[in-house]
Amino acid sequence: MRSRIVIIEDEKDIVDLVRYNFRKEGFEVSGFAAGREGLEAVRRSPPGLLLLDILLPDMDGFEICKCLRAEERLRALPIIFLTAKGEEIDRVLGLEIGADDYVVKPFSPRELVARVKGMLRRQAPLPEKLELIETGNLRLDAATHEVVIRGKDIELSNLEFKLLHFLASYPRRIFARDQLLDEVWGRDRFVTPRTVDVHIRRLREKIEAEPGNPGYVQTVRGAGYKFIGEIPDAETGTGLNS
Repeated sequence: MRSRIVIIEDEKDIVDLVRYNFRKEGFEVSGFAAGREGLEAVRRSPPGLLLLDILLPDMDGFEICKCLRAEERLRALPIIFLTAKGEEIDRVLGLEIGADDYVVKPFSPRELVARVKGMLRRQAPLPEKLELIETGNLRLDAATHEVVIRGKDIELSNLEFKLLHFLASYPRRIFARDQLLDEVWGRDRFVTPRTVDVHIRRLREKIEAEPGNPGYVQTVRGAGYKFIGEIPDAETGTGLNS
């Protein structure tokens, strides 16, 4: 089944541009020129993602976003503002009231498609985390919170363990900082994405043979972090490098 996107936008040329580019990528696109009409359509049949203009003739995008975030079943609907309002105060307001991203017109259709695909990937449900993970020189037991690396017991804080356990449960999958905050710290948290970097650094100092050349938890520049199960062996030098 193709992913369905709704765009609420009163400029027909932009709706046609979005529809053309997303249909090429296998998406189904429904467009609405009026805010209230689009809001009711989303309520009747929630899409995979909503592209939302701010300056609409009958109901502005900020109000639509607030309405959707106030409804339990639509609270997690991915929303991207697509607007000519590019001032910092508008961006901040849009994100604060619940938008997931903010794209300013004129925009690159290819970049917009890439952003939407990335957001939908992050929304995809994850399989259950593993209780016992044994890979390379690492053994991780969620039941006892025991971590053994190269035969040595490693003491981790609760957050460090949760972070390592989450990443190790989905090897080679890239997670953005915001995703890690949601999954490890929880949605009701009062920390910034930089908090993830601090905990990754501390984690590497405890589990990596060479923290400056990490093998377990690797940085993917511009994207986030991923876990690699096989690491360079301290004695033989074999394995994967970052």
